[in-house]
Amino acid sequence: MTIKPTYNATSSGKYSIYPKGGVFLSSVLSGLKIAVLGGDARELILVAELVKMGATVVVAGFPSDMISPGACMAHSIEEACQDAEVVVMPLPGTNPQGVIRAVYHQGQLQLSEKAIRSIAAHAIVIIGTARPFLKQWSEKHGFTLLEINDDDELAILNSIPTAEGALQIAMEETSITIHGSRSCVIGFGRVGVSMARALKALGSDVCVVARNKGQLARAYEMGCRRAEFSSLPGILAQYDLVFNTAPAMVLNRELLQHARPEIVIIDLANQPGGTDFEAANDLGIKAILAPGLPGKVAPTSAGRILAEVVPRRIIRELSKADSKLLFG
Repeated sequence: MTIKPTYNATSSGKYSIYPKGGVFLSSVLSGLKIAVLGGDARELILVAELVKMGATVVVAGFPSDMISPGACMAHSIEEACQDAEVVVMPLPGTNPQGVIRAVYHQGQLQLSEKAIRSIAAHAIVIIGTARPFLKQWSEKHGFTLLEINDDDELAILNSIPTAEGALQIAMEETSITIHGSRSCVIGFGRVGVSMARALKALGSDVCVVARNKGQLARAYEMGCRRAEFSSLPGILAQYDLVFNTAPAMVLNRELLQHARPEIVIIDLANQPGGTDFEAANDLGIKAILAPGLPGKVAPTSAGRILAEVVPRRIIRELSKADSKLLFG
């Protein structure tokens, strides 16, 4: 597909290829076949936006009465993927066997190599994090695989509902206020920063645990205490709340043995999280795995974030493809 800029008049009488109201986005996506496979309420908002942009949207994994007018309902993954130029899967992606997360679908929504073989040549497949089998299929069949969980724009925007959802869980699972509590944030990436900022705003005494010296310096600049991982035994013995964002086993059995009985651990890392939940249960510690909070606590806001970021990523990849054709 060749991208042709649409020229619209501006208030000054001049013309621009980036007019207000998303006209440029609409012109680029017009007629593009996009398959949306599974997901939750976030994907429903994305589907509606893609339809508005003129894309031909085919959806699998939702009841027909939930689909936005203008989108087409597919009865199988294979039908949805047939000749699709873009395939969009949910941020949680698939399990190791290829089952796509689809909260409104009865039964399993299984991604197969047969379905992938039917997509258009040089198609774009968008997913949060891809399993090894999907990466292998990308190399084998020549489609572009975009993993967007690490996209800065998406991750930073999604950190807002993640932090709010984590606060909601903390308020429900403790008998104290956030104000005046002692809270620890493990990991100081995009979610960790938003988490610490929200806790500070509510009056919590926040300690940030991280390995990166620059991150610890930023935590200090924000008015947080700072500590290295070696300090975790003492922190667990004194603090009320722990929010883990590190995607590795951090809170193992040995460390959890130091935790005070009243502590509440909320693990925000992707499954399986960074906490030994079996050990926590054995020790009588309340530990909660809470991945995917944006889609659970604020699906409308999270859907709008997807609808803002995904079309731009599609257009960026289409532009790269056109550049290769032009100069190749």
